[in-house]
Amino acid sequence: MPIANINNHQMYYEIHGEGEPAICIGGWGTFCHGSEHHLARGLTDEYAVLCIDYRGVCDSADDLSIEPTIELHAADVIGLFDYLGWTDVRFIGLVGMGACIAQRVSLMRPDLVRCMVNMGCWVKMDPLLQDQLEMFVTVHREAGFLEFQRLVVMQSFLPDYYNANRDKLLGYDGGWKELANNFETHRRLVQACIGHDTSSELHRITTPTLVLHAGKDMITGPRSTEPLEHGLPNATGVMMEDVAHVVAGREQKKRFCDILLPFLANN
Repeated sequence: MPIANINNHQMYYEIHGEGEPAICIGGWGTFCHGSEHHLARGLTDEYAVLCIDYRGVCDSADDLSIEPTIELHAADVIGLFDYLGWTDVRFIGLVGMGACIAQRVSLMRPDLVRCMVNMGCWVKMDPLLQDQLEMFVTVHREAGFLEFQRLVVMQSFLPDYYNANRDKLLGYDGGWKELANNFETHRRLVQACIGHDTSSELHRITTPTLVLHAGKDMITGPRSTEPLEHGLPNATGVMMEDVAHVVAGREQKKRFCDILLPFLANN
């Protein structure tokens, strides 16, 4: 298994495709262990795409004595880039935590980030988003993984998609499956997310950035993503009016790729 000792922990990673370096990381799950098919179609045709397990997820270890922060996860990514000898990386940060890590890596080591994509992101949480994430943790702790999963899935997909795909979205092979029997990792990932705040530092991120706004996102909608576009000096914003928290369905995924791939190719 591709495991490296990075930032004082065992970190699992995979690289899919060939070409110039890129990384794609998302929320509280992973694109590893057979989930690389969720990567944007065509991405691995053009790039060597790095995917990772966050601390405590699947095959990456965690140290519960260390405070969980986005800075810690950013240091893990930086350490892995250095281990691989990668610089000038296209950084695709999606649906929450991955986008926060992208911002922080761009601040800590701007030499490593060629361009950045942020979707489902925030600069600093507002009370609504913090309450939502803390509610997810409470439901997970008090009612168990399956009830947490049902709650977050219902808020993350459009009603028509949920109704048509409910059986595959729910259950131990469904959404956010990496957190099943893994409550402490969920709690620590949420703690890191809540502490993320780049509001006073955005002006220092000069890398070209694509900010995608999901018009029907009930968790990290435009109220959360627009401050990033407005605060970055070199940002381009694109609104996807009919997209929820997760891009889902063939037509939405195609439109997502039609936005993503030209941006990466031109930067």
